[in-house]
Amino acid sequence: MKRSLFILAIISFISVIALPVKAIETRCGWLRNPTPANWYLKDGDGTWVISMQGGYQAEGMDNLPSDEKEYVKTNGYYGYGCACLNVSTDSNRMRITMIQGGEALPLSTCREDSNLPKE
Repeated sequence: MKRSLFILAIISFISVIALPVKAIETRCGWLRNPTPANWYLKDGDGTWVISMQGGYQAEGMDNLPSDEKEYVKTNGYYGYGCACLNVSTDSNRMRITMIQGGEALPLSTCREDSNLPKE
């Protein structure tokens, strides 16, 4: 009896501390970096915060794709491109929580996508 209660207690403890697994989704749209440390992805669902200077930062920022040829500079080095990102999100807060990877796309891909806002 004591052994069964002990095992039940261990199983309960493990289920309490187990973290939910966040699903990876692919989101495509305008990858914006208008100023230092401020990154956003604008897709058909809205604007997703990736990082904010002096504040929030998604895990995996090093996994953001880049393509110098397909990047529009609007503020010195800063600007925007088109990309698909493999991410976990917090849809209630419109935040990307983790970036697993991604791919830079030609600007024409986003320009021709009627589901995306115009840049």
